[in-house]
Amino acid sequence: MKNEIKNIFFILIIFGVIILNTGCVNNYLDKRETVVYGKRNSHDLTYELMHPKISNGTGIVFIVSGSWRSNPDDFKPIYGKSFLKRGYTLFAVSHLSQPDATIPQIYEDVIIAVKHIRTNAKDYGISPDQLGVSGASAGGHLALMLATKGKQITGKPSGLFRAAAVFFPVTDLLNLGDSSENLDDGGPPKRYRKVFGIDPDDLAEWKRVGYDLSPLYHVDENTPPVLIIHGDKDALVPIEQSEQFLKEASNNGTTVELIRKKGKGHGWATIILDMRTFTKWFDKKLINNPKH
Repeated sequence: MKNEIKNIFFILIIFGVIILNTGCVNNYLDKRETVVYGKRNSHDLTYELMHPKISNGTGIVFIVSGSWRSNPDDFKPIYGKSFLKRGYTLFAVSHLSQPDATIPQIYEDVIIAVKHIRTNAKDYGISPDQLGVSGASAGGHLALMLATKGKQITGKPSGLFRAAAVFFPVTDLLNLGDSSENLDDGGPPKRYRKVFGIDPDDLAEWKRVGYDLSPLYHVDENTPPVLIIHGDKDALVPIEQSEQFLKEASNNGTTVELIRKKGKGHGWATIILDMRTFTKWFDKKLINNPKH
C-alpha cells in the first residue's frame, strides 16, 4: 500500500481538471476551513470542512488515508465537486500517519473525528444522524470500520452513518488471499507488521487485533448500505476482499453493492468519474430514502 494514496489523488487532480472541470469548483464551494478535532503525540489532528454554497443539510465524511498515512493537503475541493454541487457538506478527515501512530490508534482517532463532527453538526448546518462515509484503500478500510462498528460507539443500532461508499477496501486482515502483502505466515501484512501495536510474531495476539480491525467480522443487520468499487486486477487488495464482504452482508440481510472494474488495479485514471457514482448512491440512500 506504500504511497498509493498519493498516486490516487495525483490521478484525481490531473483527470479531475481535464475531464470533469467543466465548471469551476468555486461555483459550489462556499468556504473551506481547517478544524482541529484532537491531538496525538503532540500533533494536531484535523479535518478540512468544506461548505457548499447551497446545503442539503447532509454531510459526507471522507477518510483521507492510504497505507494508513494521511496528509490534510491530499484532499482537494475538486475531488468533492460532485458532492458540493449536490449540496453535501464535506469533512476530509486526516490522522497521524503510521508509524508515528499504530493502526489501532489511527482507528481511535477517526472515531474521535466523527464524534467531533456529530457534536458540532448543527453549527455546520447538517443533521448528526444523516451522515455518509467514504474513503479509498486504507481510507476505505477505516470508513467500513466506522460503518460496521458504529453501533458499538453510539450504543444505538443506528450507529454513526446512514450509508457508505468506498474504493478497494481491506475488509479481512486475517485472510489476505493473493495480496502482494501476504507472507502466508498467518501474520500481519508484510510491510505493516510493526504498526499494529503488538508483537507481530505473536499469532494469538494478531488474531485478536486482526479480527477487531477487520470490517468483515462486524457486519450485521444494522450495518448501513454500502457501495464498493473495486478493480478485478487489484494485486494489492484483491477483489475477493470486497466479494467476501458482499457475501457476509447478504447473509445478514444488509445492502451491499459491488461494482467490479474490469481489468483495473489499485486505482485507475478515470477514478474521479466514480465520485459521481458515489454521489448518486448517497442521494439515493441519504436524501431520497433517509431511513435506508
